[in-house]
Amino acid sequence: MSDADNTATEARDYRDTVFLPETDFPMRGGLPKKEPEILEKWGDLYSTLRAKRQAANAPLFVLHDGPPYANGDIHIGHALNKTLKDFVVRSQFLLGKDVDYVPGWDCHGLPIEWKIEEEYRKKGRRKDEVSKEEFRTACREYAGKFIDLQRDQFLRLGITGDFANRYATMDFKSEAAIVGEFHRFKNSGQLYRGSKPVMWSPVERTALADAEVEYHDHVSPTIWVKFPVVGMTDSHPDDLLAFRNQTPSIVIWTTTPWTIPANRAISYGPEIKYGLYEVTAMEEGLEFEPWAKAGDRFIIADKLAEDVLKAGKVAAFTRIYDIDPSGLECAHPLAELDSGYGFAVPLLSGDHVTDDAGTGFVHTAPGHGADDYAVWLAHGHREVPETVDPDGAYYPHVPLFAGLKVLETEGKKTGKFGPANGAVMEKLIEAGNLLARGRVEHSYPHSWRSKAPVIFRNTPQWFIRMDEELSDGNTLRDRALNAIDATAFYPAAGKNRIRSMVEGRPDWLISRQRAWGTPLAMFVDKTTGQPLIDAEVDARIVAAVAKGGADVWFTAPDEDFLGNHNPAQYEKITDILDVWFDSGSTHAFTLEARDPAHGYKGDRPSHWPANLYLEGSDQHRGWFQSSLLEGCGSRGRAPFDGVLTHGFTLDEKGEKMSKSKGNTIDPATVIKESGADILRLWVAMVDYSEDQRIGKQILQTTVDAYRKLRNTVRYLLGAVAGFDDAERITDYDQFPPLEQFILHRLWELDAQVQTAFKEYRFQDVVRPVIEFCTGDLSSLYFDVRKDSLYCDRPDSIKRRAVRTVMDEVFNRLTAWLSPITPFTMDEAWSSRFPDSEPGANSARVLLAPPAEWRNDAEAARWAKVQQVMEVVNEALEGARREKVIGGALDAWPTVTAPSDLLAAYEGLDAAEVFRTSGAELVAGDAISAVIKTADYPKCARSWRKVPDVGSDADYPDLSARDADTVRYLDGLKT
Repeated sequence: MSDADNTATEARDYRDTVFLPETDFPMRGGLPKKEPEILEKWGDLYSTLRAKRQAANAPLFVLHDGPPYANGDIHIGHALNKTLKDFVVRSQFLLGKDVDYVPGWDCHGLPIEWKIEEEYRKKGRRKDEVSKEEFRTACREYAGKFIDLQRDQFLRLGITGDFANRYATMDFKSEAAIVGEFHRFKNSGQLYRGSKPVMWSPVERTALADAEVEYHDHVSPTIWVKFPVVGMTDSHPDDLLAFRNQTPSIVIWTTTPWTIPANRAISYGPEIKYGLYEVTAMEEGLEFEPWAKAGDRFIIADKLAEDVLKAGKVAAFTRIYDIDPSGLECAHPLAELDSGYGFAVPLLSGDHVTDDAGTGFVHTAPGHGADDYAVWLAHGHREVPETVDPDGAYYPHVPLFAGLKVLETEGKKTGKFGPANGAVMEKLIEAGNLLARGRVEHSYPHSWRSKAPVIFRNTPQWFIRMDEELSDGNTLRDRALNAIDATAFYPAAGKNRIRSMVEGRPDWLISRQRAWGTPLAMFVDKTTGQPLIDAEVDARIVAAVAKGGADVWFTAPDEDFLGNHNPAQYEKITDILDVWFDSGSTHAFTLEARDPAHGYKGDRPSHWPANLYLEGSDQHRGWFQSSLLEGCGSRGRAPFDGVLTHGFTLDEKGEKMSKSKGNTIDPATVIKESGADILRLWVAMVDYSEDQRIGKQILQTTVDAYRKLRNTVRYLLGAVAGFDDAERITDYDQFPPLEQFILHRLWELDAQVQTAFKEYRFQDVVRPVIEFCTGDLSSLYFDVRKDSLYCDRPDSIKRRAVRTVMDEVFNRLTAWLSPITPFTMDEAWSSRFPDSEPGANSARVLLAPPAEWRNDAEAARWAKVQQVMEVVNEALEGARREKVIGGALDAWPTVTAPSDLLAAYEGLDAAEVFRTSGAELVAGDAISAVIKTADYPKCARSWRKVPDVGSDADYPDLSARDADTVRYLDGLKT
């Protein structure tokens, strides 16, 4: 070995002097495994947060939970709904509020009844073979099982609420409160029993309210029926009924042949022009003999005559003269077959009749249509025939058709047309009064539960009046419309939607003929037909239900309730309440009962009305409306100040999800594969006010966005490792321009975030934050300050400023995102502060940043700086592709730009901004960059190629800055 080799000094390895970010926070989330651990650590986080806010005397915010139905696993719609509610709860906690949110469940009604009926059928037992008490017990146990299941699934989503004190409409105290609310309507005169046609489900054997009906395309038979004219007033031409002419017939058109036996009148439009038409020729060469013939005379609306006669295979006809239907009288088309139809059929004027389709006349069966019923009563008629029983079959007294079913209610043909339609058509043919028939596809009402068609059927039911004047001089409709105008809607379009529904809705049908529900617990005087109003009786009923549940109404003897009243004089009503009345009453026992204004003194205070109700847009006709009507009817106003609605969740193609299509997304699967925070972030990123889409590709986009957020937080954790208050810069003037700009962005973004949270615009929280992370932080701040963070002296003002700002960024990001991705932000906070109490990040209050952080001048400066940066970055990238440089530190660009843009660089190190070793700025007309190589030695520590490398004899391979830093660090070691 030569002497030269012996004296050679090995180059020093400076890696241990570079301050690279260090953190235990992993790059990969591992959320499916980590989130359950965080949940266990949190424990009852909701109670912890409430206790902290109450200790601080925080103002109270109340979100009332619209109860999901307790019958199955949660689906993606549940996940969206409950996550949005959790955003509200957590964001209000973040804004410094005490938040009351009690999750609840809707337990009564048909879906559970159906499930229990299925279970009994599997055991070979029919429902009518089971006692009501046994059946209701089975329903209660079924609902309880799914409350527990759904609760656990909601908790896994990270939902924060008072689950320990959840409410359910089947709880005894809930049922008692619902009965008490019903009594309010009974005792205030708003309740009445009426016999009118209501939408009836033969499959479910119960009346349905508008909110329980949905419309689907349906193929129905259509018939054109002849009603022979048998009488007229003197105002009509004498020859109308002359013997020398065929007896004219009024022609009606209907899609419900089964209602013909219930016909009692024909309605006409007072503004419609009608004519008498005579057939002169029929079509020839037909495969069947038509039911019209030459010489037949028909009365039809002029506008529709040609279409009607064409349907009857009429080839030629003549219009004889005008006809005024007023004063005409017809025979029932089945009168010749049975004397039971031997009554006169009058002509009634009705504004509901149009000549847009049909014949210009409306076959009027007052027991099977709302318009039919209204026009029948309007003309002084009172008796409404009952033709169809609860099972959808003709009553025994109906001539010709007794027992025939309109709809099948059992077996494989459930929901299909029964034999009634065909039988009626055959009898019309036999009577010679069928002109034509066909089939039509049209929108038809179906039960939203059974999906089977419904019919209009005249039944005695209980209603709440919408238009009866109340004690304050307003009607219930008036009160509801006034309350809508006083309510804040998110989005605002919801106001017009629910307003139009309330303006046009009928009286509220609240009785159902089922077993599982809260009863209309009242007695009716058999003589007067009026409900018994007795406060002591009501009190006994409510007390009994509170003690033993609603079952007691069906099992206890009447004497237990009636006191001194004679049981023989009263009818006990055993119908159950519309489930919408149940859920519409939840505000009374969930909120009002815990309002300190009503004497509550516990540690779970609420207030009435709620600040917010939040549900899907379909609830404008459901829970929102039933709560509105219940509150306005019982208390004079709505039980809410604000209403937020969200759309429905569709698949990636925008199609409705269904198991048959195989396009459903199971939230449990998403959580198992990716984590709840991914699902929550998806909810935050969509515009919930519209219908949203979800699928594998969309979720992958969400995962990508999550990684950006996680990596940003991870970098910050590493960058601020070991940071403490001694290092913090507190004098704003000591912050360099770039730090002042980032603080300005924090000030600006915080205002946006807080406003968005207050207005429930969660998309406007997460999207700007993601853009801030990818733009201002990753592409600008982190990149520009990497050299200073890694290589400057730890005690330098600049590096301290960098770490101070990064600490502020970390604090804001973990707060802003804590309502959205609480698991990840908790993990980040705990990683930095391992001794903090569980859920500490969720317990923070987001305070407004210092006013001095606002710096419009720096914002304007950096807008110009970044204009030039974009051009330089493109030029650097081009030089890398062409292998002129290996990296940006190999470059020394010459940058030309207009003077106003170059002025923005005053006081800045252009090379640091461009992340190059040096830079030359030249004034010019346009922005351009010429990439030259840096022809200076390379610093062995920072890799910058600068002229002062080697200027310090003790560190000949370092730049002056790096030599100073290493000397400082070496001094610390000694």
